[in-house]
Amino acid sequence: MPYIRKREEELTCIQESAPLQNETDFGTDFVCVYGVSGDMVERIKKFRDRGYVIHLMTGIAWGGYDDYFNGDWDGRDHRDETQKSRDGSMTGGDIHSSGYIVPTISYTNYLIEKLKLAVDAGVEAIHVEEPEFLNAGGYSDAFKREYKLYYHEDWTPPHESVDAHYKAAKLKAYLYRRAIERVSQELREYALVNYGRVLRFYVPTHSLLNYSQWKVMSPEGTMTDIPSLDGYKAQIWMGTSREANVYNGVYKERTFETAFLEYGIMQELVRDTGRTMWFDNDPIEDRPCYTWDSYRVNYKKTLIGSLLQPRINRFQVSPWPRRVFCRDAVYPKDDPNAVPIPEDYRTQLLNIFQMLGTFGTEDHEYKNKTPDVGVFLSDTAMFQRNFSDDVMAKKDEYPPVGKIDIRSTSNYYVGLEQVLKNGNRLDFYESLAFPLFYGMALPLLKGGLPVRPVQLENIIRYPSYLDNYKLLVLSYEFMKPQNAEVNMSLANYVLDGGTLVYVGDGTDPFHNIRSWWNSGKNNFKTPLEHLLSVMKIPDDAPDGEYSYGKGKFVLIRKSPADFCVDKDLASSYREKISELIGTRLDKNYISLRRGEYIITAVMDECESDEPFVHTGRFVDMLDPTLPVISEKTVYPDDFAVLYDLDFIKDKSAEIIGTSIRAEEFDVDENGFVFKGRGAYCNANIRLKLPERPEKASGKITLADAEETKDIDVDLTWDEDTGTALLSFKNTAGLTEIRGEFIKR
Repeated sequence: MPYIRKREEELTCIQESAPLQNETDFGTDFVCVYGVSGDMVERIKKFRDRGYVIHLMTGIAWGGYDDYFNGDWDGRDHRDETQKSRDGSMTGGDIHSSGYIVPTISYTNYLIEKLKLAVDAGVEAIHVEEPEFLNAGGYSDAFKREYKLYYHEDWTPPHESVDAHYKAAKLKAYLYRRAIERVSQELREYALVNYGRVLRFYVPTHSLLNYSQWKVMSPEGTMTDIPSLDGYKAQIWMGTSREANVYNGVYKERTFETAFLEYGIMQELVRDTGRTMWFDNDPIEDRPCYTWDSYRVNYKKTLIGSLLQPRINRFQVSPWPRRVFCRDAVYPKDDPNAVPIPEDYRTQLLNIFQMLGTFGTEDHEYKNKTPDVGVFLSDTAMFQRNFSDDVMAKKDEYPPVGKIDIRSTSNYYVGLEQVLKNGNRLDFYESLAFPLFYGMALPLLKGGLPVRPVQLENIIRYPSYLDNYKLLVLSYEFMKPQNAEVNMSLANYVLDGGTLVYVGDGTDPFHNIRSWWNSGKNNFKTPLEHLLSVMKIPDDAPDGEYSYGKGKFVLIRKSPADFCVDKDLASSYREKISELIGTRLDKNYISLRRGEYIITAVMDECESDEPFVHTGRFVDMLDPTLPVISEKTVYPDDFAVLYDLDFIKDKSAEIIGTSIRAEEFDVDENGFVFKGRGAYCNANIRLKLPERPEKASGKITLADAEETKDIDVDLTWDEDTGTALLSFKNTAGLTEIRGEFIKR
């Protein structure tokens, strides 16, 4: 029974820096107790006493580490180890008081000593979150020292040339990879030597897509090569996925589409590695300026984006749940009409939190079956998100982009909309709209194709990584292959029967960095020229299809960013992909069955604006009342999660949905007993039962007192489906509900 499981399965979690609170005692499998402050041990004990498995989480790029910076830890002032921007100011100081950190060896030693306290406290695992080096950084004294040690030459300001910018960015990512490897290895050894315990180590991180979009350097794909790392948490939520992009010439938020692609690249990060991945979902976001309605709509979009990745079934149901559920969590902040969470949203969320622990990964099938298609994304996309001064001095020599209709007003990066208005091509490329990637991905997704971002570096890590892909889309206009082996592997993919579509006009200034394709015996202007030479295609070959072995290479000499602005160009690109895979890309939906669940997204801005209609016997899992329905119409820009009751028609008893964690469910000839625990809410539980209950009664043993009180339980029976809905006011504690079957 999926709803009843051992917490040691660690399928669901929260992260929380505050002590345990009844409002947020959801009964997830584990908790990431956040921070190593003085009350850490006490916080751990309280969560453990409630039955939670305990992990410890803290920031690796920032945190409450003032004792390190001011010299209290080792007597040395470390303030030169903050990330500094070109003007000498501290980067990230508006977000974190001490700014972002250059992860020196000294700093990693400090972090190891701090985190030993968590190991001593008996935590099962440690998470170091968000290894981030900001694009604007790279000017502090500590970074200059690291540059000299890494490159064996004096530091060069990143703004002086694209080569200097690329080298600095590559070093930024390396430094956090080194930090993660050192901290994880030493803490794992410490735990094993001192306690005989195998400590697990995870990295919560934004997606490679978001870091590329937001201009943040991070190890991302290279973390795969760290043997002491057990997995990741995908820090994706509406705050990342609301970042606007451009499609059909319109700049606006596309939260579902962005979330789908973000979760997709994170699914790829662990595919076939045996490592663990949790997908983060957040009912609100870091920006407290929105209404509950806005949060609710966008939460649903990110939730569906995560559920449509069938290989992942672990979820962080809420980071910082106190900012959602506690009494002082009112929104919009600073609005005199700010209100706490609506009760029906509270119940809806708690239903979803419990549901998220019930998904499998094996039994899944798309309604609209299409071949596997991927769009490559490389770690190097993070390395070239800004052009150097010498390039930007000539930016007006590049042809302008087309007209962009600006409809998004939520972006908090000042000046971005003006950048889009000026129509300058390099400004557009640099913008947070990240058009060089979205230009290739969005036209396919909007055609109903569940396209996957594919980690470019993995094709040389795992020999069979591309085996399932019928077609792959590649561009070197915003990223670069880190070695010739990447191109050799791509050529072999085509040789063996795959179809590789290359999109690019060859104008990217980063083609001129000093790298393997123009060094030693190689004398190629671009890495594309090298790839063409491997496949024996002339370097001046025009647009068209070329055979190589059993496969096909398709060349489209256009900037991918133009697909964002030119509707006709995007349409012809989609038609070409449709022709190559032999499947019409004219749908506006993605619908996936995962076991008993059916997850459906219907998109807007598509060729079709038809709704998608489900007929059958379902429970609507996104409705807080868990109603039984026979038809569900999903309109464009809306979504559904349905529990298919026919999937369990051979079962006499089952938990279908619940607002509280199920710990026991027993049925005999006389009736049933349901036991569980959860937070304050207007709770609903839907059960499939072999017979109709005559009545139900309940009691709750309060969490904070040696007291048991009776509760009223409203019971509604659906004869057609043999299911009962139990509704009651839940209080934090152990809840027991008994139902008696009608005597026949």
